[in-house]
Amino acid sequence: MTNFALPTVIKNITPEQVALLSQGCIAGVDEVGRGPLVGDVVTAAVILDPRRPIDGLNDSKKLSEKRRNALYLTIYENALAISVGRASPQEIDELNILHATMLAMQRAVAGLGITPQKVLVDGNRVPDFGIQSHAIIKGDGLVSAISAASIIAKVVRDQEMLELDAKHPQYGFAKHKGYPTKAHFDALAEFGVLDEHRKSFKPVADRLNQR
Repeated sequence: MTNFALPTVIKNITPEQVALLSQGCIAGVDEVGRGPLVGDVVTAAVILDPRRPIDGLNDSKKLSEKRRNALYLTIYENALAISVGRASPQEIDELNILHATMLAMQRAVAGLGITPQKVLVDGNRVPDFGIQSHAIIKGDGLVSAISAASIIAKVVRDQEMLELDAKHPQYGFAKHKGYPTKAHFDALAEFGVLDEHRKSFKPVADRLNQR
């Protein structure tokens, strides 16, 4: 199991707090894909270059696909360091989704070519990075480095869902990205469970039990 750090959990963060926490070499971390029934949970860690600020960073869910994709390229062109971490469906089934997400975050931070002085994570939990860390509620819309991480993780995972859709077009992954929609439930009922499905998630487990 992943060890959890005891971070500062910050709610209703002020602009002054953001500025203070963002001093020095900061890695922002976010995840995408805790809710889907299929595929990896994907995390990203990003260290932005304060000399090359990026306009328009925000929570990836609040951006259009076109804008996300454009910012994805801009982040890669301007950031000091970027790393993507993931946990597989098998790891999710073994550990549970929370612990698998924490493991993926650890992998993302460990993959950075630069060791940050501080890690800022969207949400209310962080794993043990061995580095000072803070969890920031709704940080993906408030802290630029976390916003950048949310964009990287979202674009990467969406692309993986497009690739899975090309392999299994009958499941509609390009549209629902693996989330538990009616179309996904209908595909599970008609075509069954794929290797990429998370077997411990109830709709998938129920389908397996029906066989």
